[in-house]
Amino acid sequence: MSHLALMLESFQKRTNPFIRFLFVGLVNTAAGLSITFFLLNLIGWPYWVSTFIGNSIGAIVSYFLNRTFTFHSSVDVKNAGPRFISVILHCYVGSYYASAFIASWLQQQPFMDGLILRDNFAVLLGAALYTVTNYFGQKHFVFRK
Repeated sequence: MSHLALMLESFQKRTNPFIRFLFVGLVNTAAGLSITFFLLNLIGWPYWVSTFIGNSIGAIVSYFLNRTFTFHSSVDVKNAGPRFISVILHCYVGSYYASAFIASWLQQQPFMDGLILRDNFAVLLGAALYTVTNYFGQKHFVFRK
């Protein structure tokens, strides 16, 4: 077994699933948010289109890494796939709708004047809400043992 494989195996034994989930989240968030901000700010696409495409790419990365690395799941794709998509969509809509609402409200407050662009703030807040809700959905519904 290679040194890297031994290090990863040791890391997995010493960490709980939430820590591994956060580690995987860094990878898929980097992919998803990079795409989201690229589409939103450089291409000029709308908030919902940009966040949906970015999150979809992040979700694909997330599925495979969480299935093998985070939860060590043996649930087959035929059973886990539809549940995964359901959790992702519910978390996406709930988190990003709530964050868009909160960002719109905050933008109207005097202390927020010019601090951050509303849509960029909504993306970051939505990503945080999405991470928490998605973890519980993946752990207890998609990859449960």
